[in-house]
This record gives sequence, structure tokens and C-alpha cells, in this order.
Amino acid sequence: MTPPQTKEFCVSIVGGGVCGLTCAIALAREGVPVDIFESASKFSEIGAGLGLGPNAIRVLRALGIYDNVLARSTDKGTNMNSYRFISGTGGHEVLYDNPLAPEDRGIGVMRYDFLNALVDHFDMGRAHFNKRCTGVVQSSTGSRLTMYFSDGSTHETDLVIGADGIRSSVRSAITGQASDANLAFSNTIAYRTLIPWDEVKHKGLKTDLTLGMTCFAGKGKHVIVYPIQGGQIINTIGFVTNMVDELPVGNGHMPPGEKWVCDAPAEELRGNFREFGSDIQKLFSCVRNTSRWSIHHVYPPLRSYVRGKIALIGDSAHAMRTHLGAGAGQGLEDCYVLAKLLGHPSADVNNLEEILQEYDEIRRPRAQRVWERTVMTGEIYEGRGPSGFTPEGFTKDLTGNWLYVWHHDLDADIQAAIHRLQNDGIF
Repeated sequence: MTPPQTKEFCVSIVGGGVCGLTCAIALAREGVPVDIFESASKFSEIGAGLGLGPNAIRVLRALGIYDNVLARSTDKGTNMNSYRFISGTGGHEVLYDNPLAPEDRGIGVMRYDFLNALVDHFDMGRAHFNKRCTGVVQSSTGSRLTMYFSDGSTHETDLVIGADGIRSSVRSAITGQASDANLAFSNTIAYRTLIPWDEVKHKGLKTDLTLGMTCFAGKGKHVIVYPIQGGQIINTIGFVTNMVDELPVGNGHMPPGEKWVCDAPAEELRGNFREFGSDIQKLFSCVRNTSRWSIHHVYPPLRSYVRGKIALIGDSAHAMRTHLGAGAGQGLEDCYVLAKLLGHPSADVNNLEEILQEYDEIRRPRAQRVWERTVMTGEIYEGRGPSGFTPEGFTKDLTGNWLYVWHHDLDADIQAAIHRLQNDGIF
């Protein structure tokens, strides 16, 4: 049941993926009228598995949707109970074993299961499909915004949130530049595939892939695996980084016309990891289909996530590499903070810009620091860590690596922002 809409201003969200739907649910629960405009004919997500850390789980619990996510995913609780790092080559020597305390455990879910769990909590009467946003401008009729769509239609609203992903069209309204001006190829490609555990367990792997996240590390490449669907499916991603240009931050460019995501033959995946050890060979022998992703991120970082009464969340604002498993969690944090500020009793149509400025002050430094840690973590996985590719080096470089991501106090951030708004006479 949708809570009563107590706010007199309206919010429009561009994009109905994980972040867009989460933000809409969070705003609706704060009494904010909200519509979603989705370019596709229905809510959908690309990709396979999604990793959610304890910070993301806290947001889902606060929104009252965590139990529904579990019910949709067939998992009874957290399934990311350890983070293990094993040499991809040779006899798969253990480099670093990081069993997690109960409060640090996460969950891996199918993206479509997660999305369906969110849909259960959203008023579908406020979803608008086949609406590709092409621009957002200040309305000529006053202080409202006008959204333009590729079908020639328009929509007026009080505030726009861009949740339209890494290729965000709303980003242009923030930066004043083309939507791809702050995008760069990370020089890494990822092969994504889902493998039934029933096919893998008969292969005689020495590594149990059902316990949590396992990283098979190697020079210039690594493989991440973790269980989803109650351990029935092994989500598998093989990463290969091209360091020829010596661009560790990843500001490269793809050949013109090359697709960011495309199908790839299983032989291509196996060929890229032919020097890896027996467990990976056995695992990849089960691969039938895979897709090749050219991993891009927002770079250079944005100077602001807001402009006027327009804001960005998730990948639209800070798309990052996947090496910390933190991208989705940062997007969910964006949603929670923004909804709490816009839902405050003193928030009204006259102070939306000041509220968005506080959102930016809170979220941009934190999300960017996580972005930077993600780059560093990928370097460690692929043999370029500061302490070396040894058990001692991995232990030194990775111990405590996730604590900044997982243990951050969002509620303290929100209270500090509210206090500043009160001191400034805004609230």
C-alpha cells in the first residue's frame, strides 16, 4: 500500500532500474509524489548477478523491502559469508581468506529477482514506459522543469532525478556537456556468465564456490565467482585488463563503433584464461554462453551531482568498476539520503535547490572515495598491489579494505545535513 502523499511538490525519476525504483519507493514512503519515466517497454535490468554489501542491506531493511528481496531470490539470508582470494594459476594457493563477521555479510541475487521485489512495492500507475528522456530544461511557465522525450511529448515537474545509468542523458543537464564527456573505458573487459552448480560440483573442484565471494587472482586478469539463487547458480565474471597504455585509472577509448556489451563465444573466455589452474578450467568447461562487457566508468569525476533542481544518483553520477562490489550499494545510499532530505517536514517547493546542494555535499565525497578504492582494489587483484602478489602482500593490502564501504553511518550524514539546513534558516 502506497503511503499518503503529503508533499506538494512532485519528483520525476528518469530510469526504472535498481536505483530508479529504489529511489521512487523511498520517496513515496516519505510522502513525496513520484513518477518514473523508463525508456523501455517495461522495468528491466541488464546483467546477471548483483552483489549487495551490508551497507546496502541496511538501506533495504530501512525501506522495508529486504525480506521481499530474499523471498524473490530463494535465499533465506546472507550468502556472501566470506571473501576468499586464491591464486588463479598453479595449485590455487590461498592468498587471503577473509571470513566475515555476521554484521559484515552480504547477499548475491539475480538482478531480475531484485527488480521484481522492488516492483512489488511501487505504484505501477505512476510508471511511464517507452519514454526516452532527451533533455531537461527550466520551464518557461515558472520555476518548474520541463522534461522532453524522444516521442515528442513533454512533462512538467518540480524536481528531476537522473537514474538512467552510465549513459545518462540527464547528466548533460548537470554538466552542460555531451552525455559521454565524463565517460571513459577502464581498459578492462569482463566476461559474464551464469553456471548451474549441479554442473560444476561433479567436476571435482578443490574450491567450494558456494560459501561466498571467491576471487581467483592473476597477473592482469582475475575471476570473481559467488552463489545466487540459494546456491543453485554460480555467478561468474572473468576480468582481463589491457595495461599496454599504462593507464591504471582507466581513461582509455574503445575503437569507434565497437559495442560495450555483446555476446562472445565460450572459447574466447577459455582462451583468455588458458594459463589459469585446474579449478578455473573445470569451471569454464561448463560455460555455454557468455557476454563480453567493456567496463566503462564516470571519469573524470563530476564536479557536482546536482544543478538547480536536477540531481543524479547511482551510475549516472559515479559509475565505477565492480572490484569492490560497491557500485549498487552506493546507488542505494544515494536513494536513501535523497529521500530522507526531501521527505523532511520542512522540505517544500521553495527549498529544493538547497536540499539538493546538501545531498551533493554528503554523497559526492563518499561515492568518489569508494570509486578510488575500487580502482586500487582491482590493481591488487591483478598483481599490481603495493605489497606484492603473495599471501603476505594480499593480507597487508586487503585487510580492512571493505570497512569504509560497509560501516559508514548514513543516518549521521543525514542528521548533519539537516542541522546545517536548520542553521542556515532553510529548514
